[in-house]
Order: sequence, then structure tokens, then C-alpha cells
Amino acid sequence: MIVGLLFILLGFIFMAGGGSDNPDVFNKEIYNWQRIRLAPTLVIIGLGIEIYAILANPKK
Repeated sequence: MIVGLLFILLGFIFMAGGGSDNPDVFNKEIYNWQRIRLAPTLVIIGLGIEIYAILANPKK
């Protein structure tokens, strides 16, 4: 379960930031591939790992 939590945490860290200090200036960094593709993919993979960890039978 710790691995899944690390994936989710890493995904949210990649999503953070990218804002602008001045609201009149648009920052195009908010639309880079890291925030649009990589971060949500890491979060979904982390959720899948968590679901597997919860449903897996430890007796096997």
C-alpha cells in the first residue's frame, strides 16, 4: 500500500505549481505534459495499486 501512496503523492506533487504571481500575466507552464499527462496517470496507477493491495489475498 505504501507504493500506491507514493505514486499518488508523486502525481499530486507534479500537478502542483505553475501559477503566476501577477494575475494579469498568463503562464503557459500550466499546460505542459507533466501536469496534463504524467501527473493524472501516476494518480490513477497509484489508485489501481491501492485497490489491488486492498483486495489481494495475503494467504497465497
